[in-house]
Amino acid sequence: MAKSAIPQFYLQVAIPSRVRQCFDYLPPADVPLPLPGTRVRVPFGRQTLIGIVVSTSTETSFDAPKIKAVLEVLDDEPLLDVPTLALHRWASTYYLFPLGLALQTSLPKAVREGKTLHAPTRLTWQLSASGLELNPDSLGRAQIQKQLVEYLRTYSTLNTAELTTLVSKSAVPALKALLAKQLVMQVPAKADNIPPDRDTKQQSLQLNDQQATALQAIRLSLETYKCFLLEGVTGSGKTEVYLQLIAEVVAAGKQVMVLVPEISLTPQTVERFRQRFQAPTVTFHSGLSDKQRLDGWLAARNGSASIIIGTRSAVFTPLPRLGLIIIDEEHDSSYKQQEGFRYSARDVAIYRANTGKFPIVLGSATPALESLQNALSGRYQLLELTERAGSASLPAMQILDMRLQNNNEGLSPALLQQIRQQLTNNRQVLVFLNRRGFAPLLLCRDCGWIAECPRCERSYTLHQQPSCLRCHHCDAQKPLPRQCPGCSSTNLSGIGLGTERTETLLQHEFPDYPIIRIDRDTTRLKGSLDQYIETINSGIPCILVGTQMLAKGHHFPRVSLVAVLDADSGLFSADFRGQENLGQLLTQVAGRAGRSEEPGQVLIQSYHPQHPVLQQLITSGYGVFARTLLEQRRTGRLPPFVYFLLIGAEAAERGLPLQFLDEARTLAQELGTRDLQCFGPMTSPLGKKAGKFRAQLILQANKRTTFQRMGQQLLASLEVLPQSRRVRWYVDVDPLDFS
Repeated sequence: MAKSAIPQFYLQVAIPSRVRQCFDYLPPADVPLPLPGTRVRVPFGRQTLIGIVVSTSTETSFDAPKIKAVLEVLDDEPLLDVPTLALHRWASTYYLFPLGLALQTSLPKAVREGKTLHAPTRLTWQLSASGLELNPDSLGRAQIQKQLVEYLRTYSTLNTAELTTLVSKSAVPALKALLAKQLVMQVPAKADNIPPDRDTKQQSLQLNDQQATALQAIRLSLETYKCFLLEGVTGSGKTEVYLQLIAEVVAAGKQVMVLVPEISLTPQTVERFRQRFQAPTVTFHSGLSDKQRLDGWLAARNGSASIIIGTRSAVFTPLPRLGLIIIDEEHDSSYKQQEGFRYSARDVAIYRANTGKFPIVLGSATPALESLQNALSGRYQLLELTERAGSASLPAMQILDMRLQNNNEGLSPALLQQIRQQLTNNRQVLVFLNRRGFAPLLLCRDCGWIAECPRCERSYTLHQQPSCLRCHHCDAQKPLPRQCPGCSSTNLSGIGLGTERTETLLQHEFPDYPIIRIDRDTTRLKGSLDQYIETINSGIPCILVGTQMLAKGHHFPRVSLVAVLDADSGLFSADFRGQENLGQLLTQVAGRAGRSEEPGQVLIQSYHPQHPVLQQLITSGYGVFARTLLEQRRTGRLPPFVYFLLIGAEAAERGLPLQFLDEARTLAQELGTRDLQCFGPMTSPLGKKAGKFRAQLILQANKRTTFQRMGQQLLASLEVLPQSRRVRWYVDVDPLDFS
């Protein structure tokens, strides 16, 4: 009997291209058939690209004689394991985004570029004999070097990435300086990447009854999927529950992923973990170098790292032993990517836990309404922490009626008096204003001219450090005009409050105390935020002025007073999420006060003191407030009781986005079911940005499956529209931002 012919195999390869499909290639003849998850170099049109094999088959839907061969197989074994590849495929399908580009989003640069990957030779730093005997004061004003010596004295051995995370980018030149002085030395790390044994600096804390109940509930589900919503008031000890839970999971030989919303929270989270655990820890955030990111990714992928702490994109990191995911501040909007691959890290993490059969914990003092509704309906298990841990109590909240005050540049006399009293008592004060710059606009007081960004048709923000006009939408800036271009008057004034203006006033009112401003402008340099936090944690009496960067997760035990200067800006938002966002922001920033033994106070300035939103937040707290909003959402048929899909478009010509979206609406109505509703097309709230006119179409459905059934077909129809080549368009599933 004649032998049967060897079947022809084809490789389905995901290409980093906006084309929404995978492409078939012939495997090279001289190597074993590459498995899914392997990188390959392939011809694509006139280009050569790095793709990832997602499957193999003996059949093809393409014209077989025209199928090209893979040029090179780059990996001896799959770089992405089956669960990680499946996670990307699900996210690509759910968020209607090309798989090849979705895969590229989460990979380190060297992986994307097809470079050969080697397990890094990991060197660690430790003190030399001279360094162990060193008196840190002998280093004079070299503060970074002093910090490095103290950390190495505490932890014995740390690598460069760990020291950079704990201190700042300045750690690298400081380490070189210490090396030149022969105070430190580099030694190879142990093969298992675990630091040498050392005494645990910080022991577990005694849990109160509510914390213990929450810990036990999660502990009972460590071998199966369950989603827990840990709703705990600010300062209730959610982190201690996390830490004790992590200790059990790591002791069982599994990995833990901890997601935090902001890069600013990563160093302090790492510090707390370093104080508690000996387990090797890697971090992922935008402040890392390409090499640091690659080394951490490889350590996570090969299983040598036990704890992974990161921001949004870390959710796609391959982890062979993953046994628990924790999402801190789960309500935070930064977990939703707003450009390109518009995924929600929280929702992707929940899917990953579900398919991996392990628990996930969503923690927040102000849960997102979607998460709260899932908990109230029984899809998640709700765990509540209603009291602050230890002897701390919740701060007292009070509204200052600004209608009765003669305010000085936005600060009322009553508030200034309270600030002075706290400083006199050697306490710290946090002044919150969620608006950067000196003033939101520059006005001519003679003719009414307003300085406006022509690319966005919005007012420039006046900055004084450095002096300029800056657009906060497209980041364009220009010098300050000396006179009005309309009437040539020199009577130009900044109108409204910004953090710079508030800082200037407070410096005048309280010249004997440091004023520390923390916003995006003052923290642009690497390590600057860490230095501010270190100064604050020293406990000296001072005033903190800042935006929402200060409202998220920071622990400032010496802050006894929080002042909110402009609570009214969020009361009348056109966005249906506006009141939810305001409630979360006010509750979070208020939670920075009174986190130690002394009681805290929160003063909220408002011209609408009787507004029901403010009154309910103060009298009943966020929990009751959020549940009231849920009922309003249910009545108004808004998320989380319905689902949205947004199609956005922009073009240099004003009418093109609306024309394209009008055709998109017709296609959606033809493909959709009865429960589909279309709103628009309409001009976006920010109708012009960076010189492009913008519009949007919102689709609403009662079920998520409606969008999944029609999504791919709708996109395919949109791509062949003549107008699609004249506009830049995108799809946002479960949008948070409608601007």
